[in-house]
Amino acid sequence: MKKWDRHDLVIAFNLYCQMPFGKIHSRNPIIIQVSEKLGRTPSSLAMKMLNFASLDPRIINSGRHGLGNAANSDRAVWQEFHEDWEKAALEAQMWLKTEDLIAPSAVAESVSSDYTGETRSSTVEVRLKQAFFRQAVISSYQGRCCMTGLTDQRLLIASHIIPWSKDKANRLNPSNGLCLSALHDKAFDKGLITVLPDWQIRVSREMLKSKDDFCDSAINSLDGKKIELPEKFLPSVDFLAYHNKNIFVP
Repeated sequence: MKKWDRHDLVIAFNLYCQMPFGKIHSRNPIIIQVSEKLGRTPSSLAMKMLNFASLDPRIINSGRHGLGNAANSDRAVWQEFHEDWEKAALEAQMWLKTEDLIAPSAVAESVSSDYTGETRSSTVEVRLKQAFFRQAVISSYQGRCCMTGLTDQRLLIASHIIPWSKDKANRLNPSNGLCLSALHDKAFDKGLITVLPDWQIRVSREMLKSKDDFCDSAINSLDGKKIELPEKFLPSVDFLAYHNKNIFVP
């Protein structure tokens, strides 16, 4: 049996981050395709991904279980990602070219001017980073806007809690993301809505004063409700506190 080296483990964990827990099985076409590139069986790759699930506190606390028996090398890769999401995720993305494995709608967001410090020569690299973050966040929320329940992938955004330009270390950290509809992503980005550390949605007083019927229905009605929590990568309360303090307009 081929030994799991660091490279293969990085690929497996990268894929784990981007796939809903319920789709980690040997019949999944993406797992089949990646396992062929790795020279492994789909079953062995799926099992390794479930080993990583056994280290995931969010999965464990939800009552589900991975396969257990995670090796020290599995734990080391888990730690490596959490210490430097950008380096580890990009390394795997460059090899995987995940944007080719996942449906085009999953990476439909364009590279915007918000990517401070990036040059045009790094556009491919930015797209790969973007693809990882988007897919990790959206899959964690099982393809649903955490505020409204919207499921149309074409209208979903992996929204950064702390903006990309403000925290390089957590640009690709899935715990720095919320799955939002395009409308609620824009409102969140502009500080018109926020999420408190207890998961409660708070709407700006500016919005609550609005006489617009659509705003009342689509945004103001969310005030005081709680978001739907993800199955993996719970939003960091520290990141939410940053948004409450620095971006939200009370």
